[in-house]
Amino acid sequence: MISVLIVEDDPMVAEMNKFYLEQVEGFQCKGWAKSVGEALIKLADESFELILLDIYMKESNGLELLSALRRGSKRIDVIIISAASDKDSIRDALQNGAVDYLIKPFEFERFLAALSAYKEQHFLFRNQDSLDQSELDKLTGYRKEPSTVQDLSKGFTRHTLRTVWKAVETHNANSFSTEEIAVSSGISRVSVGKYLAVLADMGALNSELTYGTIGRPVQRYRMSSRGSSVISKFI
Repeated sequence: MISVLIVEDDPMVAEMNKFYLEQVEGFQCKGWAKSVGEALIKLADESFELILLDIYMKESNGLELLSALRRGSKRIDVIIISAASDKDSIRDALQNGAVDYLIKPFEFERFLAALSAYKEQHFLFRNQDSLDQSELDKLTGYRKEPSTVQDLSKGFTRHTLRTVWKAVETHNANSFSTEEIAVSSGISRVSVGKYLAVLADMGALNSELTYGTIGRPVQRYRMSSRGSSVISKFI
């Protein structure tokens, strides 16, 4: 089991993170600290392998803890879970070795992806003395950019991609949902959702979750600045 320390000053958020953590096999929450000071005390007394770290806390800034860890001799991995979305905080976190960065609010699927990727990395480093290029590429997230429609995914066609993209272009710089593209393109919502997800992965679209007053959050998309150039090779 991978031992985890949650560093978060909001008890309700800390409890939610713990609940999410308990849904992922292979992890165990062994402690909670509501400030950098408390975290340092716990780290001195107990052994942890992973920290789920908030940045904006009332008494301290989580990046101080991350910097302190990197200056010290302990090898403890950190995943940032924070509302901090400014580029300076993100850059500082990544440059100080955070293995992932989740911006609040997030969905469980993103949390699961972060923990699953970390678990694979953790056991790979623990069990192997060296890595080959394919294993390293997997850890660093390197993916060969697809060059044809067939490279995108099994079942994708140029005709459907062209139809979806034409519907996307009608929105120009405005955001849109899967449902809106399905209506305007005449393609099923499930199929449109798959195409939009791939287009977002390719960088042709930007995606964001929007929260209304009622119901679940909605995934919305917007054409990226390089969307047309990315899609041109496929359609």
